[in-house]
Amino acid sequence: MGDYLRPRMRLRPGDAARRQEASWRGLSVESVQFTASEGFEYDFTASCHLLIAADRGIRVKGESRVDGVIASSRRDIGRTLSFVPKGYVFRGSFVPRVLPRTGYLYIDPSAPLADPEIGFAEIQFEPRLFFTDPALWTTARKILGLVEAPEGSSPLYAETLTASLAVELARLHAGDGRPPAIERGGLAGWQRRIVCDFINDNLDRHISLEELAALAKLSPTHFCRSFTRSLGMPPHQYQVRQRVEHAKQLLAEPDRTITEVAIAAGYSASSNFATVFRRVTGVSPREFRRSLQ
Repeated sequence: MGDYLRPRMRLRPGDAARRQEASWRGLSVESVQFTASEGFEYDFTASCHLLIAADRGIRVKGESRVDGVIASSRRDIGRTLSFVPKGYVFRGSFVPRVLPRTGYLYIDPSAPLADPEIGFAEIQFEPRLFFTDPALWTTARKILGLVEAPEGSSPLYAETLTASLAVELARLHAGDGRPPAIERGGLAGWQRRIVCDFINDNLDRHISLEELAALAKLSPTHFCRSFTRSLGMPPHQYQVRQRVEHAKQLLAEPDRTITEVAIAAGYSASSNFATVFRRVTGVSPREFRRSLQ
């Protein structure tokens, strides 16, 4: 969203919390740990959709409200979601018994990674405060995990989760608990070949979900579903596994340093590479190299 994706919840006092943030195409995210034990106020005028995932937090007094629509003085907000659609004003106050830890997900209403078939940009969402939805919670927490522990994550994974988030919100709006109707078939043979070849030919750089979907002539969401059905794993996981297999071959060349192998496998830092390599293989790159001797 470029400059568009720079919204922020306003807090008073201004130092009421520690924030970590990250942005991807169509989505900006903040992980927020509040520190104002005496209490704080907050407000947000929604120039985009806002999904709030409250991991924990208990207040002794205060209120949250979407102006003119809904209000709640719920005390324990832990493991709840709130959704503020574009155009609404969200504000409130919080005097804590347990300081809240919260995630703010600012979502582009035009959702460039959303499947056109779900009509995300046209949905007239309604505000919701402090609700639960296991599937939406899981997706939101995975996204926040990329902010809180970015080591080893990839833009392709973030974009895949962004597309999933749009689908989950559309399903929630539909109110029937089922995903929007989208074609669920696998990739055709030519689609599978061209996409896999492209990933394998570009292991040393970041590949966007849109690039892969365009090669298969599908929307990003439809592509993710079809790829997973055909290969048994989502695109980002396939990319990671292919990078690790490529790295194994390079580690067999003793003249290459670990840093050189990391860069050739698409990682800008050897520490990130080592994290991913160990997660997939169970050993570090150095341990793997020693095992070849």
